[in-house]
Amino acid sequence: MKRRDVLKNIGFTAGFFVATPSIISLLQSCTSDVKIWTPEFLSPEQGIVLTNLVDVILPKTDIPSATEMNVPQFIDKYFNEVLEDEQQEQFRNAFNNVLSILKKDGDESVEKISEDDYKSLLDTYMLGEDDIDQEREDNPESLEMTKSEFLNNLKWMTIKAYVTTEEIGEHVLAYDPVPSAYYCGDLQELTGGKSWSL
Repeated sequence: MKRRDVLKNIGFTAGFFVATPSIISLLQSCTSDVKIWTPEFLSPEQGIVLTNLVDVILPKTDIPSATEMNVPQFIDKYFNEVLEDEQQEQFRNAFNNVLSILKKDGDESVEKISEDDYKSLLDTYMLGEDDIDQEREDNPESLEMTKSEFLNNLKWMTIKAYVTTEEIGEHVLAYDPVPSAYYCGDLQELTGGKSWSL
């Protein structure tokens, strides 16, 4: 399989993982206490970085943060239980590349990495699709996932896992337990401006 096809498949998996009931049950089975969470796929150090990255992507505002919705636990479980061995290896390598950027002197503890460092990483490396294609053209033989591809996939998985949680789907987004009803009108009037969860 060609590298581009593999990456597209990873992107598709990341984009459409919420569609199956088994994946939703995977999300619901995640540990609710972040402090006792031990990653299954990632190393403990990578688990800390993942937790901080998803909270930079979806921080706590008037709604819960990504970590409060168990997004890091879900992503770790998803990597471990759903991805094929080749995809797991690509994500593992990409994660190590990102870690090497964050740990500037190499020995630095991940606990010392600041929120500004995470924001800077995302601002620098989370590029648009045209930039990712350019990165790919610069190194067409590489089978490694670029930092941009990894961070964009991580962002997409974070958002999809977040909006799939029961709390967000039923209490933050507009929710109708009878989705077959047809609504026609202004979104502001129908839902107070909220997107539909279904």
